[in-house]
Amino acid sequence: MFEFIWIWAWALLPLAWLVYRFSKPVMKPAAITLPKLPEGIGQQQPNSIWRKVMMSLLWVCLVGALARPVWYGDPIEVQPDHRDMLLAVDLSGSMSIEDMITQSGESIDRLAAVKDVLAEFIEQRKGDRLGLVLFAQHAYLQTPLTFDRNTVKQQLERTVLGLIGQSTAIGEGLGIATKTFINSEAPQRVIILLSDGANTAGVIEPLEAAKLAAESNVTIYTVGVGAEEMIQKSFFGNRKVNPSQDLDERMLTKIADMTGGQYFRARNPQELEHIYQLIDQLEPINTAQQTWRPRDELFRYPLAIALMLSVIIAFMRKRRG
Repeated sequence: MFEFIWIWAWALLPLAWLVYRFSKPVMKPAAITLPKLPEGIGQQQPNSIWRKVMMSLLWVCLVGALARPVWYGDPIEVQPDHRDMLLAVDLSGSMSIEDMITQSGESIDRLAAVKDVLAEFIEQRKGDRLGLVLFAQHAYLQTPLTFDRNTVKQQLERTVLGLIGQSTAIGEGLGIATKTFINSEAPQRVIILLSDGANTAGVIEPLEAAKLAAESNVTIYTVGVGAEEMIQKSFFGNRKVNPSQDLDERMLTKIADMTGGQYFRARNPQELEHIYQLIDQLEPINTAQQTWRPRDELFRYPLAIALMLSVIIAFMRKRRG
């Protein structure tokens, strides 16, 4: 949007004409006395007409620059206070178990269910800085904290099982996530830990990592993934098994309690989606926003034109003289 900040400056536009019309011309004494004026001396020269036109344009440009023309860009919304949220996802071998039954009755593996639900959850976290930590036999920071939700979604979608071992380093995953918050100035720092087993690897115990997180004012929400019943086919026929028998719910519950969070249990994709809806309510998105519009000052353009015209006028006067 184009606008003049000091639009009142245009009131000065007639000032040049008023000075020209009512001020008395300065009479210079003639250097020589001629008995007769040369022919055409009293006629207006074409050169003087162009000079008047350019002087008029010069004055318009000066007044236009004084009026401070600006161009405002599209409004930009900024969240003054953001939340930092890290998603810690288990990539151990057990995440390949196909015990998550969709509403259509299809069996999918645990990681696929997590990807589907988390992608929607990430899309809704507008205004939060998100990051992604992956852990199996070891843990590493896959995506640093960023406002770019699309990048986090893409990094999550590209995750595959078997890259970092088959065991589960829950404590190391929490430790890496907590360490990421060291330089964070966000008033709220949250970790959502998703796992389907017990801590079987890593250099730090989960409860020790949870204690460090609590000391750093980090809230941890833990989610246990996996069905409690599954039909397993074998040589002797079908039998019911519990594919989540290795899930350490007691430890995950204690981790959440130590940091002021909660533990949730997801036995199918529908429960997993409901859990993330609950977390979304517990950690509501910050709706406070500030709006600003980028502004570009344009006075330099009419000022440059005025300078160019003044040079041309000076050159014309010198040439005529």
